[in-house]
Amino acid sequence: MKLGREEATRDAYGKTLAELGHSDERIVVLTADLAGSTKTSFFAKEFPERFFNMGVGEADMMGAAAGLAMDGYRPFVSTFAVFAAGKAWEQIRQVIAYPKVPVRIVATHAGVTVGEDGASHQMLEDINNMRVLPNITVIVPSDAIEAGAVTRCIASYDDGPVYVRLSRAKFPLVNSETYNFKLGEASVLASGSDISIFACGILVSVAIEAREQLMKEGIGAEVINVSTIKPLDRETLLCSAKKTGAVITAEEHQIIGGLGSAVCELLACELPTRVLRVGVRDRFGQSGEAGELLSYYGLDVNGVVQAAPQLLENSNG
Repeated sequence: MKLGREEATRDAYGKTLAELGHSDERIVVLTADLAGSTKTSFFAKEFPERFFNMGVGEADMMGAAAGLAMDGYRPFVSTFAVFAAGKAWEQIRQVIAYPKVPVRIVATHAGVTVGEDGASHQMLEDINNMRVLPNITVIVPSDAIEAGAVTRCIASYDDGPVYVRLSRAKFPLVNSETYNFKLGEASVLASGSDISIFACGILVSVAIEAREQLMKEGIGAEVINVSTIKPLDRETLLCSAKKTGAVITAEEHQIIGGLGSAVCELLACELPTRVLRVGVRDRFGQSGEAGELLSYYGLDVNGVVQAAPQLLENSNG
């Protein structure tokens, strides 16, 4: 499978949101003094009367978004992941998740690829923080194409709140321009019979590259894009795990509480399977160039490739 050009998911989100504003006057956008970084500035330019800069007041922003949603609007709330899923977590729990209010929380700058901003801004716990809350759907788009498709999908989704995790860095496209995102469905990007790689976000493109390397070693890897973390696509994941009997999960997140944990919970209950999780292993991030940080934490092609024989050896043992 050939990867496409590099593009940031936050860019696709901003452009798509501005487009949607023309067709739905109920869409309003809130940000906490980060319109440029979250790319909600595109919407602000087109629809200043429906754009609200709440200043450095993330908790207040969540409360305001909940009120707008209760009044019939379709609010999108954007800030950095560390502020959305960290600083404003209690407000999300109390006024968005508990009453099941349809607020669309789209957080950018997640993971170590925030780069030079360092550990204080490299949010590696947000998938865990959001998926533990009842009523919230959690999505991590695999590329810019999917980020745009997700934005279009959730714009008309009114059955509760949604958390979407986006990145700062540009990374390769893995989907075609005709890709159609379906909430709750995982996508099989490449078939294989020896090992399953369940990945999300930037690690999907990494998994595809790793698959090419593994083929040269005689290992057939099935790559599945698990963009909806909650609810998981049980049928697709269980089918793949049953076929291969060995699973690698790959994510730009702590191995605790993220995609890897969600997959392990599913398999432990329904199909006990050997799993090896590729992710940050109970550590904080640090300042550095995005690509170098991915390599340092084992979130690159080599990290996934090296996990495969280790997993297969343990499975066969």
